[in-house]
Amino acid sequence: MNISGVVLSGGKSSRMGTNKSLLTLEGKPVIEHITNELQLVSHNVSVISNTPSSFDFLNLDLYGDRYLNSGPLAGLESAMYNINADIYIFAACDMPFVHKDVFNYLLQSLGEFDAVVPIYKEKMHPLSGVYTSNILPEIQQQLAKNQLKVRELFNHINVNYVKNFKHISNQVVTRHFFNMNYPDQYKEAKLFSS
Repeated sequence: MNISGVVLSGGKSSRMGTNKSLLTLEGKPVIEHITNELQLVSHNVSVISNTPSSFDFLNLDLYGDRYLNSGPLAGLESAMYNINADIYIFAACDMPFVHKDVFNYLLQSLGEFDAVVPIYKEKMHPLSGVYTSNILPEIQQQLAKNQLKVRELFNHINVNYVKNFKHISNQVVTRHFFNMNYPDQYKEAKLFSS
């Protein structure tokens, strides 16, 4: 099984006011923390971004969306279209503390499902999920119909929703799903990491 780690960095970061994936924590851009963690659980790591030159310093494969202005669903499509893998582990670029233990647990929960989507504190995290390559035609169909909600995709595929993270410490899980959209949350992230 070939597993590909993918960081989705296609958003406009309008709430943060600057590219959130390039903000630094502990002297490194947030995106580097994420790619380093993904390298521990996958055979290769890529970044999906419509400003790929911003990420040349990572020395990773970079791909843009093929369906422009179509949100995260287009990011999933670009990854599956461009990267030859059986399984894709996705991470949003605004989750600086993603952890290999959570990703490994999601991978173990895949079984015969098309996707594993974590739910933490009643909130679904589709951009921190695990997806198989066989759903690409379904994604492309949705994009062709301009149905851009990732959640809509789940009505057409077989999803395992994971709510219980069992043996993983609460601190690791809480940090994994910490999301950094606003300047205040970046300040919080800096406190977390100090």
